[in-house]
Amino acid sequence: MARIEITTEACKSCSYCVISCPKKCLEIGEKVNSKGYLYATSARPEDFIGCAMCAQICPESAIEVWR
Repeated sequence: MARIEITTEACKSCSYCVISCPKKCLEIGEKVNSKGYLYATSARPEDFIGCAMCAQICPESAIEVWR
């Protein structure tokens, strides 16, 4: 089963990962990191397919995908 790890302190809430996810598994959460940004979270981890599009598009390299 595929999974992702999001480094919440590196996320700047650009939403590129949310937009690029073909299964709509990610969303911008309601919690704030120490820099004041809302950060991305997994909305439906059971739907992850391991495509890694979110990790590829993240400008902060805050996402790792494990297959």
